[in-house]
Amino acid sequence: MHRAFRARHSLLRLPPNPAPTFPPVPRRSLVTDTDVAKARQYCAAQLRQSDYDSFLIRHFIPESRRDAYDAFRALNLELVRLPELVSNHAIGQMRTQFWRDAINNTFARRPPKEPIMILLHAVLLRLAESDPTSSPSSIRFWLLRMLETRERHMDNRPFPSLAALEDYAENTYSTLMYSTLAALSVQSTHVDHLASHIGKACGIAALCRGIPVLAAPTPPVKSKDGADVGASRNPVLLLPLDVMAETGLKEEDVYRHGPEAPGFRDAVFTVATRANDHLITAREMLKNIRAGEDPGHEYEHQNEEQHDHSDAGLGQESTDPLLRRGFGVLLEATPANDYLARLEAENFDPFKVKASWKLPWRLWRAHKSQHI
Repeated sequence: MHRAFRARHSLLRLPPNPAPTFPPVPRRSLVTDTDVAKARQYCAAQLRQSDYDSFLIRHFIPESRRDAYDAFRALNLELVRLPELVSNHAIGQMRTQFWRDAINNTFARRPPKEPIMILLHAVLLRLAESDPTSSPSSIRFWLLRMLETRERHMDNRPFPSLAALEDYAENTYSTLMYSTLAALSVQSTHVDHLASHIGKACGIAALCRGIPVLAAPTPPVKSKDGADVGASRNPVLLLPLDVMAETGLKEEDVYRHGPEAPGFRDAVFTVATRANDHLITAREMLKNIRAGEDPGHEYEHQNEEQHDHSDAGLGQESTDPLLRRGFGVLLEATPANDYLARLEAENFDPFKVKASWKLPWRLWRAHKSQHI
């Protein structure tokens, strides 16, 4: 992790800005164009190495907002890695506090010398200069909500229920999509509703994809003289407890027998089916909205903070431009659908699912046809 140094602004005192939404743009900053270029390369490299689905999707985000997507996704990677990097909860809280301070300082125009925050700082400056309708406060709200949710789940506890897993996916994966939509100035209840279902599907699919990594025992750590001193981490199974109880699945059986544990594939099937249901709902909604019809059901988060947009009762003519502008964000549905199809082909054994070489083509086809 990079050490955080604050990038100082000009020594001139800036006059107070009466607009509370965003501080005034400073005339000079020690964050140079070279710093931004290096930060851009760093974030893209992180996605290419550790989140290849996002690395592919970034090419379908409008170029003027691609830096925002890269910064948000790279930040998400840092938060996802924390449970594997910290040895106890107190250290994890210190790490998350660093990122919380970094986000707040960056939105206050005092970015630390950290690549993700430098790129985010450049994004905010560009938004302030080129798009007066953008909402930096909304972006900050979504990023902090994602951070707080990741912090609450840093100990890798199993989810008590499938509904709790959906709530987690809403506050992480859907929230990441909301932040990118805010950077694109897509303020639409219908698009948020689509992102909510797609994000939940992505979060549930990610849990299934993580089972072979998290539930597999790690090799023991060796001392200097070659003796075993214990495992680097304990295996964990994050499948919802209510689903495990329903299928008769026991964690210990998975750790010992892997996919052959009694009830394991039934539990994975139940969870994966819920993810697929969200994708089916999103497709039906998209079809109805484009036809100028009602989406089919109410948006459960419509009246929550940052979701109260003015387009809820508007017709197709007002929604179509926003859908086209934000469609790259909705492409998150494609990797989730691709994984779920491969999981089904392996009889719901996540240990057998391989990477898909067809994903780049499927993303291109989905973007060209504007279908998820």
